[in-house]
Order: sequence, then C-alpha cells, then structure tokens
Amino acid sequence: MDLAFIPSPSTGVLHLGPVPLRAYAFCIILGVFVAVWYGNKRWIARGGKAGTVADIAVWAVPFGLVGGRLYHVITDYQLYFSEGENWVDAFKIWEGGLGIWGAIALGAVGAWIGCRRRGIPLPAYADAIAPGIAFAQAIGRWGNWFNQELYGKPTDLPWGLEISAGANREAGIYHPTFLYESLWCIGVALLVIWADRRFKLGHGRAFALYVAAYCTGRAWIEYMRVDEAHHVLGLRLNVWTAIVVFALAVAYIVISSRLRPGREEIVEPERDKPAGGKAANGADPEDGTAEGESGAALFADLGDEAVDTPAGGAESPAKG
Repeated sequence: MDLAFIPSPSTGVLHLGPVPLRAYAFCIILGVFVAVWYGNKRWIARGGKAGTVADIAVWAVPFGLVGGRLYHVITDYQLYFSEGENWVDAFKIWEGGLGIWGAIALGAVGAWIGCRRRGIPLPAYADAIAPGIAFAQAIGRWGNWFNQELYGKPTDLPWGLEISAGANREAGIYHPTFLYESLWCIGVALLVIWADRRFKLGHGRAFALYVAAYCTGRAWIEYMRVDEAHHVLGLRLNVWTAIVVFALAVAYIVISSRLRPGREEIVEPERDKPAGGKAANGADPEDGTAEGESGAALFADLGDEAVDTPAGGAESPAKG
C-alpha cells in the first residue's frame, strides 16, 4: 500500500462557459512570458535596448512551436498515421506533444530572422535568453502533469506520481519524470547564470552551456520513461539525440572560445546617447557604470548580470 504519492489532476481543462482553458497551453504561455521577461533583463544588462527580446520573440516563438510539434509528430508518427489513428490529431497541440529539439532548432531560425532585421548578432541574443528558456521548460513540464503523460517506471517512492487509468495508460504509481526534468531545468538555468557571471561567457557559449547541461539531464530522465518511443541500438531515439546535441554543444564551446575569446562589447548597434550624457539603458559611457547598481547576490536577484561596457572595458554589476 502506498502511503504517500503525488496526485495527478483529475482534468487538465477548466471551462469558462463555452471557452476551454487548457492547463498544458497555459503552462507553455507562462513559460514563454518568463523567458521573454528574464531575457529582457539580461539583454538590458548586456547593453541592449528594452523590448528587443520581445520583438525577436515574435519571430522565435511561433517558429519554435511549429518546430517542436513537427519533431514530435515525425518521431512519433505512429500515434497519428498508423492504422486506426486519426491524422487530424497531429494538429491538436493542446493534448501535449512538443519536442524541445525541434522547438530550439526552428525557434533559432525565427530568432535569426528577427536578429537580422534588427542588426543584432544571434549568438549574443541566444546568450541572453538561454537561462530564460530553461526556466520556461521547467514551467512547461507541468503541463505534462495535468495531462498525465511522460511519466517514468513504476515506483514505491513517497514522491511517486499517481496515474489514473485512461487511454494507453494503466493506473499506478510511477516516477514523476516531469518533475525531475522541471527541477533539472531550474538547475540548468542557475548554472548558466552563475557561469555567465563568473566567466563572462559570450559569442553563444552561454547558450551552448545551457544546451549541454540540459542534454545531460534529459539523457538519464529519458531512460526512465516508459511511454512508447522508437529505439536505435537499444536506446530511445531522444537519448541518442541528447548525446549528439551534447557533443555538438561542447565542441562549439571549445572551438568558439579559441576563435572568439571574451564577450561581445556591443550587442545592439545604434544606441543613441540622449541629453545628459547617458546611454539608453542608463549607463554612463565615461565610466561604464549603470543606474541602479547593485551588488545583490545571484540567488537574491536573478536580474543582476555582469556588464561589459562598450567604452572602456570596465566591468560592473548592473540591474537589467
């Protein structure tokens, strides 16, 4: 008899009259909001303009949603195109099914388009939003909890997840892999924030660190899952994807650090200097400091980032 477990919601939909509010979609939207909000703070701290992250996200987010859904449908095509299945279900994104690999890949294409339109280097933008993406993933995984999906193997641990009987699932207590991944993503975000402050990561290396760290956790979490998946040489397809992407991210960090050491001094061009001698983000080009200077610790204020000033190379912690 299980004395303790994590209960699953009885439903993932709340109806306000004829309008259904789906928890999965709400988690995704909330995650996007957090990613853009925190990315904006980091972008301003790096010397960029307020609102730029949101403007580029207008391109990145739709591309990312399409890419995430495409990856899921392609790699789990049997759920939609095999005998007895309805191919129309491939478009029902609210029922779950977004592959992070496709979301990041196609989202990067959208971000590249947005950056090109603003004359901004994509690697600098990617570095700014990397922790926010990890936080967004942590929030988005709770959508799987509402849908009672992507759980792990049976367990008798007190934090096991209760799953009710339903289509393609048996009632029981399982490992809450959604929770494991959510906590891992929070850890990844904090790791990137710390490493970025400590080593002044630039030219896409903060983003590559996020990718490598996420892949490390995804590999062992994926290994615990019991949902249907394609296997290659005895391993789930997503495990192989995590291994390959991890290797590419590490290679990028090594090669980039040799070819382009340091961090970009200017991340957004044409920042006009208004009357009063201060730049658009409140920084004084003469001494490289910014208004609202704070020495708050990392975990006390995630908005504090180390700034490389465009003028003289002096560094100062500044609030975004």
